Amino acid sequence: QVQLVESGGGSVQAGASLTLSCAASGSGRPYSSSVMGWFRQIPGKEREFVALIRWGRGNSLYADSVKGRFAVSRDKAARTGYLQMNNLKPEDTAVYYCAIGSHYESDRRAYDLWGQGTQVTVAS
Repeated sequence: QVQLVESGGGSVQAGASLTLSCAASGSGRPYSSSVMGWFRQIPGKEREFVALIRWGRGNSLYADSVKGRFAVSRDKAARTGYLQMNNLKPEDTAVYYCAIGSHYESDRRAYDLWGQGTQVTVAS
């Protein structure tokens, strides 16, 4: 059974960069048709879309709030996805989650396999 293991979170100053990783362990997904999504959540708010990437083709989509600052990528051989976050802002502070689904969708309900989440804290 596939599991997603995230790493790379931490505490940084505004303007810094961080790269999150999401490694799939176990057999199965992600497949070429799979989509890896990145979401974030702060206490008391709904989990919001950040970015996604089609595993096979590599095409991607970003939330307006991170466009131009974040970049999503994947290493198919390593079965690992990445979220490169540049010019971080205090409002980027959240728990970040990776997830796998089958549809090119920003709706979190389209994803059925989730990582455990990793905390990103950006100080002003």
